[in-house]
Amino acid sequence: MAEVAILLAIQKLGLALGTKLLNQASSLFSQQLASLAELPGRMETIMRELCVMRQFLLYIDKVDSKNQVLEAWIEEVRKVAYTIEDIVDEYIYLIDQDKQRRGGLVGYMKQVSQQPESFNSLPRIASQIKQVENGLDHLSRLKDRWIIQTTSIWHSSSSDNVSEWTQHLMGSSSLSMCEEQLVGVDEDRHMLTNWLRSEKLDLCIITVWGMGGLGKTTLVTNVYKRESRNFDCRAWISISQTFKIEDLRRKIITELFGDKKKIPINIATMDVIKLKETLREFLEQKKYLIVLDDVWEPRAFYELQDSLVDNQKGSRIFITTRNAEVASLANKNYKLKLEPLSDPDAWKLFCKRAFWNYENQECPPELEKSARDIVDKCEGLPLAIVSLGNLLSLGRNSETELKRVYDQLNWELANRPILDPVRNILNLSFNYLPKYLRNCILSCSMFPEDFLLKRKRLIRLWIAEGFAVERGSRTAEEVAEGYLVELIHRNMLQVEERNHFGRVKYCRMHDLVREFAVSLSKKEKFHVIYEDNEMERMVGANARRLSVLKYSNDIGFNIDLQWLRTFVAFNTTMPASSFTPVFPSKSRYIAILELQGLPIEEIPNAIGDLFNLRYLGLRRTKVKLLPKSIGKLSNLLILDLYESAIQKLPCEITNLKKLRHMFVERENDPTGKAFRWGSGVRAPKGLWNLKELQTLQAVEASSELVGRLGNLTNLRSFRIWNVKETYSKQLCASLSQMRSLSYLSINASDENEKLNLEGLKHPLPNLKKLTLTGRLAAETLTFPLFRDLRQLCLSWCQLTADPLPSLAQLSNLTFLQLERAYNGEQLCFCVQWFPNLKRLDLIDLPQLQRVKIEMTAMSNLETLYLRYLKNLTEVPEGIEFLTSLWELYFYDMEPQLTSGLEENDKLRHISFIYTD
Repeated sequence: MAEVAILLAIQKLGLALGTKLLNQASSLFSQQLASLAELPGRMETIMRELCVMRQFLLYIDKVDSKNQVLEAWIEEVRKVAYTIEDIVDEYIYLIDQDKQRRGGLVGYMKQVSQQPESFNSLPRIASQIKQVENGLDHLSRLKDRWIIQTTSIWHSSSSDNVSEWTQHLMGSSSLSMCEEQLVGVDEDRHMLTNWLRSEKLDLCIITVWGMGGLGKTTLVTNVYKRESRNFDCRAWISISQTFKIEDLRRKIITELFGDKKKIPINIATMDVIKLKETLREFLEQKKYLIVLDDVWEPRAFYELQDSLVDNQKGSRIFITTRNAEVASLANKNYKLKLEPLSDPDAWKLFCKRAFWNYENQECPPELEKSARDIVDKCEGLPLAIVSLGNLLSLGRNSETELKRVYDQLNWELANRPILDPVRNILNLSFNYLPKYLRNCILSCSMFPEDFLLKRKRLIRLWIAEGFAVERGSRTAEEVAEGYLVELIHRNMLQVEERNHFGRVKYCRMHDLVREFAVSLSKKEKFHVIYEDNEMERMVGANARRLSVLKYSNDIGFNIDLQWLRTFVAFNTTMPASSFTPVFPSKSRYIAILELQGLPIEEIPNAIGDLFNLRYLGLRRTKVKLLPKSIGKLSNLLILDLYESAIQKLPCEITNLKKLRHMFVERENDPTGKAFRWGSGVRAPKGLWNLKELQTLQAVEASSELVGRLGNLTNLRSFRIWNVKETYSKQLCASLSQMRSLSYLSINASDENEKLNLEGLKHPLPNLKKLTLTGRLAAETLTFPLFRDLRQLCLSWCQLTADPLPSLAQLSNLTFLQLERAYNGEQLCFCVQWFPNLKRLDLIDLPQLQRVKIEMTAMSNLETLYLRYLKNLTEVPEGIEFLTSLWELYFYDMEPQLTSGLEENDKLRHISFIYTD
């Protein structure tokens, strides 16, 4: 997978050769040496060379050559690609920096004429490019001299090699799970059997899907063998991602005919049309069963579809896949998603393999804890359970041996032949990923095991890395979210939680997928993970990314930092002195510096020399001030200061013209009960000129600021504190200019301050989430601003009239929170109100005595959260009508209400009830 390094280098060269930058560079170079003027042309030649080299490496990757000479050559290619990326980043910076900071190229040239030493870097870059050219020539000669001569893969066609290799991997993985190992699948097998035996005469497409290793092929094989006799003809076809449609049709015809004597003698020379006609004629009067195994994309089925006749004979087509998009090809109600085994079934399967020669195949009591740890690591994946069980069945089965396997699973997975089936199935998943997803999934393995990966955090990291860039009208953020969804559809990531709109909120990596990704990343020098027990193996590592999970020594003494692009720390006990080596001059090309939660109090002034920095994360640190040199970070895209000690931003922050996301907010009251539970920062003059900003959370309002915020037309997420009624007209006028805004939070200066939103009577077209904290006039809730909201939080509004009749008109609402928003004694949710509401929070409504829910109100409510309702002494009347409710929370409620909940028949249908 060295081609991913080349791909990034190509993308950077593309940026350097863009029309705008070339125009700037040509003017600049006209006053410099001729060698500099030739620099863009030489870069273009290098880019073309890299494009060819990348295609070569993609081919190598598919045929899976294990030639050690080839691997050594690929390592050298990777180093050259990294060098090119570094050179180009500095080149773009030098051309662009003074144009941004000093008002154009003319001003830049004046600076150069006065300070020639500031221009010394460009001749150095020209010299480095020459060295790269020499390096590429040398690599080409090495390839011709050693690789072509010593590798036999060139003597057959690419598609044949790829197909043969794919079939080998798929075969070796599925054969490792035989029928007797089908544990916990009786219900799924019964369902598939019924679908095959159904009296429905239409041609039915049945899909079985899930992540690799769940046993899709094994299960379908079992059903296929049992039921195929009930069909006139049958065929089983495994499909590689590089399939040719004519080859697939030939294979299907060959299998369907069965008797070789009846196969058309000219089948090998038939064209696509003739093959289709032959197949349709053969199937016309037959009830057939066809299995398309391991389909990676819908195109494979679509190209076969016109050959598969619907002859009303009750024919069936099975499709197994890891891709949710392929699974959606199924007829309605004929899609089966396989889930990991339950804990009891996983343990049963493991014991059958690991302790097959023990009495009753039971685990000895002294080994059970260590054995269960290993089974837990497999997370219900049958193939992994079987493979690890087989591995342990060959050993001494001592507690020491089991602990060794658990602690060194990464090594075992990479080196043990008996674990080839697991490695192969994971290898297929990684190798068949589109190029734009490979870096994304590898970067996920930098996080600790079982870490909840937050959607927004991943998106911002991928953008800062350059993995996701703008495409047409789609922002980089939208592209990155699309990548995340695709990885989930491909079962490379698992959804842990969705928000009330259905968007992914948190996801995670399966432990074994992560282990494989970590191993692959280390091999590819994509990243290394720093842990106490990994110290010796990391000496001299030159990976591009470093993730610190456990800390004990000085990192800088053990790792070569000159290649470092990303530094992420997860150990919050790591002393501040330990990360100083990542600052210049050792790591001058670093792009991501994530120091979240570290006990650091000061950022050195040298941070301004990290010209390539795109992501600076100081969330929950003790940093109080940012150095003025922060203004030199002209490439910075994300600045995360949330819950740091920073109260004021330096005026130099306004130089960061590329900044897209800024978080700089503090929580003053962790309980959230205070009116001013949080606060923003005082915005420096000119902040409104950062026109690339999409996220600004949060700033303290001022008369000047609210009048100028309208310049930030790209804002998607915005929170403002300390708003006074006198600011209302200007604030509303500014907000009206933010047509892309999807999240808005307005917080009044104190609990008696009125939020006057009359100037926002017209809706913001993309607004989906709104939080208002402060006094509101009752008619405010009828403004069109609220019409398309999905989430609404109202706090300290001091409404005396029941707000529900107005709010009930918001049919798209999925989340509603009322906190000190209403001073009345009763809330009544009437018939058919809030049809899409998924969660309702009622918090600190001091006068509320009764909540009534009528039948069909909130028919889709899943979560009800009640807190600090001191005058509410009975559970909501009509709660039994909330048939979708499965979570009910009582916090700080009166004992009269919470006592006896277990015996309350009206709550029997609720799965989870919590009381503090």
